[in-house]
Amino acid sequence: MKRFPFGLTIATLISLVILCVLGSWQLKRLAWKTDLLARIEALKTSPEAPLDQVLAAGGDVEFRRVRLSCPAAALSRQIELFGVVEGQPVRRLIVACPTATGTILVDEGYVAETVQARPSPPAGTVVISGILRKPDKPGAFNPAGAKEGLWYGRDIPAMARALGAENPAPVFLFAASPVRADWPALTPAPVPADIPNRHLEYALTWFGLAGALLAVYAAMLWRRFKAR
Repeated sequence: MKRFPFGLTIATLISLVILCVLGSWQLKRLAWKTDLLARIEALKTSPEAPLDQVLAAGGDVEFRRVRLSCPAAALSRQIELFGVVEGQPVRRLIVACPTATGTILVDEGYVAETVQARPSPPAGTVVISGILRKPDKPGAFNPAGAKEGLWYGRDIPAMARALGAENPAPVFLFAASPVRADWPALTPAPVPADIPNRHLEYALTWFGLAGALLAVYAAMLWRRFKAR
């Protein structure tokens, strides 16, 4: 008499749970990505608002279009953040501008890694138009802190200290237009040009694998006990 395959059953249940968790996670990512794309699409027609006004109102300020008058002297001190654009390494220039309640870190855009020259700060006051975005959480690919003067993650408190900026806002201001008009090597990039959304496809793949595994297990049981 063939015994019930307890070991195989446990392994199958564990695999089913893992596949279903992965599928559910992709569905959550789908909802997040759909909302993100909708907010980015809304940026095309949203009006600008003064940065201090938006920050004072509080709430979720991510992907708000704002403007800020920044003293040109603040642009003389910058740090560089590693980035990748269209598969090529770039350096993003980060500066700090004063606000009514402290400072905000401004991502001016990127230059190719091969560009070694850096511009002189402009004169007077620069009006920066851009989009507010939250920084990504530090991880294996974007660790906190700088290595040999180059940053790999958007660590606002540490970056602010490096720039000598006090009381930084918890968001970045990504410039949407050139801050240094006389330096064409700098390209503003407030949002990614192309954000794929294939999470539904991924979720269906995981759930499909779970269904296929369950079907194979059921067929194995049927053949096993039919032969008894």
